[in-house]
Amino acid sequence: METKTATVSVLSSEQLLKHWQGHRNLTRRTIEAFPEKELFTFSVGGMRTFAQLAMEIIDLSNPGILGLVTNVWKDMADLPHHSGVGMPTTKEELLALWDETTKVIDTLWIQMTPERFQESTIAFGQYPGPVYGTLLYFIDNEIHHRGQGYVYLRALGIEPPFFWERP
Repeated sequence: METKTATVSVLSSEQLLKHWQGHRNLTRRTIEAFPEKELFTFSVGGMRTFAQLAMEIIDLSNPGILGLVTNVWKDMADLPHHSGVGMPTTKEELLALWDETTKVIDTLWIQMTPERFQESTIAFGQYPGPVYGTLLYFIDNEIHHRGQGYVYLRALGIEPPFFWERP
């Protein structure tokens, strides 16, 4: 008699993408909440500006989704937040890069197989682990930096978006 084992997932691939894109939507609204000048100049305690933090998120997410799908990773030194090349100078440019990254994620995500999430990778030549762990790192990193943005907004007297509203 053959015994079959059922595989049960906590989240489907589609649910995980929706979760990630919900965070991305909230971070986009956080970028929008900043006055343009302060987005690029304001910081607290010597931390980077929110524009620089948002650019780091873009730098991880845009080439990161390609790496997650294909296991082909860029070198960290080639990313704009490390090299200083390609940093936007206006909120409009930053939001356009954000939206472009969202489209890249949506386009490439459909190529992710369930098996790929369990495979090992070394993201950007620096972060070894399973693909699902790398993706969770991307999401955690975004949440961390968005929290810094919330502190900046509050220091500027601006109410940040409600963190639970991630449509």
